Amino acid sequence: MWPLDLCSVSGATGTGSVTPLTIGGLGFETLETIGPLERAGFLFAGTFVFAVVVLGLLQGYAPRTVTKARRSPVISICVGLPGLLVVGGLGSTGYLILGTDLGPFFGIPMIVLGGTIVPAFTALGFVAFGRSIAARLSRDRLSIGIVLGSLLAGIAGFSLALTVAVAGFAGALGIGAGVRVIMATGGTSRPDDRTVPPANEI
Repeated sequence: MWPLDLCSVSGATGTGSVTPLTIGGLGFETLETIGPLERAGFLFAGTFVFAVVVLGLLQGYAPRTVTKARRSPVISICVGLPGLLVVGGLGSTGYLILGTDLGPFFGIPMIVLGGTIVPAFTALGFVAFGRSIAARLSRDRLSIGIVLGSLLAGIAGFSLALTVAVAGFAGALGIGAGVRVIMATGGTSRPDDRTVPPANEI
């Protein structure tokens, strides 16, 4: 999880130079220049904050997403990988067109969409990883999953390549599980909600 680079356009016509900006003064290029210890601490804190905020705001949806990711991680990754590419592509496209005349109308919403969905669901993916580790330690609680998932993100931060790989898996896992939860909302997930044929009624 790293902040998505934003950019500002200089010039009266909107076709001037594009200057990169970052959220909180840190971008992906900055992660390449800082030391491994600082990068690990930043990723630990960022994952922890995003996980707490998302789980606090989406109290019904986010825990179900974590549960779905734990129960069937392979299916969630297969579903979430195309979704991650689509959302990431939208954010990248918005970044590219921000310097054009359509940038203020389409570029900024696309960047905000990509910069919100990807970190949020990546945090949920790390929480799912953390709860899986906590379950093996007989401490299967959401709070412990948040801490262990953030710790996993921090450990991956010691290597930039490992950070990209682990964050990619976590993002695909979280997005895939989130999509599956949304698709299953219209179905009957509880036995009490299922209809019984008249001939089998008691």
